[in-house]
Amino acid sequence: MKLDVSKISLCTAVLLAACAQPQMPQQESWREQTNIADFAADGRLAVKVNEKGSYANFDWTYQNQVQTINVNTPLGNTLGQLCQDSRGVLAVDNKGKVYQAGTAQELSKRLLGYSLPVQYLHVWANGQWVKNAPYQLLSDGRLQQFEWTISRTLKSDGSPRTLLLESSKLTLRLVFDQMSLAKDGNAPKQCAARR
Repeated sequence: MKLDVSKISLCTAVLLAACAQPQMPQQESWREQTNIADFAADGRLAVKVNEKGSYANFDWTYQNQVQTINVNTPLGNTLGQLCQDSRGVLAVDNKGKVYQAGTAQELSKRLLGYSLPVQYLHVWANGQWVKNAPYQLLSDGRLQQFEWTISRTLKSDGSPRTLLLESSKLTLRLVFDQMSLAKDGNAPKQCAARR
């Protein structure tokens, strides 16, 4: 499957990752999924597939159960956006072209050739396993779920420093500059690209 430049930029948005160097998790125990509080986060991300890596910056909001992730160049130009709401998932490339699917896994399969569990990132970033789905806690503190091995490291205030996802096909890593609670009563209840 050959991807053009705009799809590669879009794929970076779908992949969500950073600096693929394994670290031992420094965190409290994983816990079952509960309601996730609204938050805003930013940082750096990268993906490593077959020893090749891509890097970018991200800003991420989760409000009113709408998850929006913007992938940006170091200079702040938007490479792409991924948004998930109750109606499904949208990806918008840097030229404004919109791609839609029922789930992030369907969309990533169509655009990349393999499925990514983007719809669970907000759960794992908050130190929880996805409720009502098989999981395993490893002796070294990592979580295994949906064919992924997930680990987090934390800052001294308990917020995430890194989120690392590893599978047999690729490695995704987010490095957080900040993650904070963000309640905005005026936040949209659907992806902005649907308007």
